[in-house]
Amino acid sequence: MTLHPQVAAALASMPAPPPGPLDPVAMRAAEEAQVPPVAERLPLHAVEDRTVTTPAGDVPVRVYTPAESDAYGLLVYFHGGAFFLGSLETHDHIARSLATATGLRVVSVGYRRAPEAAFPAGLQDCYGVVRWAAEHGEELAWDGRTLAVAGDSSGGTFVAAVAAMAADDGFDRITHQVLFYPSLDLDLDVDRYASLRENAEGYGLETAGLKPFNAFYLDSGADPADPLVSPIKRADLADLPPALVVTAEHDPLRDEGELYGRRLQEAGVDATVSRYAGANHGFVVNFSWIPEFSRVFQETADFLKRS
Repeated sequence: MTLHPQVAAALASMPAPPPGPLDPVAMRAAEEAQVPPVAERLPLHAVEDRTVTTPAGDVPVRVYTPAESDAYGLLVYFHGGAFFLGSLETHDHIARSLATATGLRVVSVGYRRAPEAAFPAGLQDCYGVVRWAAEHGEELAWDGRTLAVAGDSSGGTFVAAVAAMAADDGFDRITHQVLFYPSLDLDLDVDRYASLRENAEGYGLETAGLKPFNAFYLDSGADPADPLVSPIKRADLADLPPALVVTAEHDPLRDEGELYGRRLQEAGVDATVSRYAGANHGFVVNFSWIPEFSRVFQETADFLKRS
């Protein structure tokens, strides 16, 4: 299927990026400027900003409560942004949509970003918040059953890495992992997956842009050979929680996500791979208002209802 016409039109209207090296500060400011005011966002029963204490330090989080209830399942969400972009604000709409669709209390993590924070700071923040959520279940009115982790793009990298860290630590409370078009192999050889060639140009995220976008993270000490950096390199995927891996047809990262899903299945993990036709990388963040793509939230909800 060709790229969805509304996505194609939006990409065609975007200005060319400025020449020269990437400027994290300017790019973050541009992202934040696009965030709609609170009054225009999807309403929920409660949204609370707070800071939680973890072994990695104090971490800002935003807690989304979809409706009043005596108990909730929990979903801990890690935003995307190539490890240096994205924030609680820029991905607020995803957290709100996840809370509404799933009925779970969502905890969105404002983890430390590269280049200011070296690897593994952001990953440790994410894992620390998951452990905090389990340890503070009474405070969060956790039902003691569902404790899911979800993330998009580089947030999906953190989902896979956190699930692996938990397995290695014997922490078995994570019940589900949801990865939206994840980045799972930071070895930036363009011949490693066919989708890197097939979707190299014209779909938003371009293969040539992967190296400069990931450079902030890799230059901070993240080794692509490390399975916590490139989760697809983990030898043993058994004993990981059930997974939903959502990929986009026109995404350079499509094939590594789908390979990861197959490897999970081969390891005996209950894993579903769902490719969205006509979609590009980032569609959950940028184009989930399109009906063909908005079903991703209901698909996530249906997956999380499985035991």
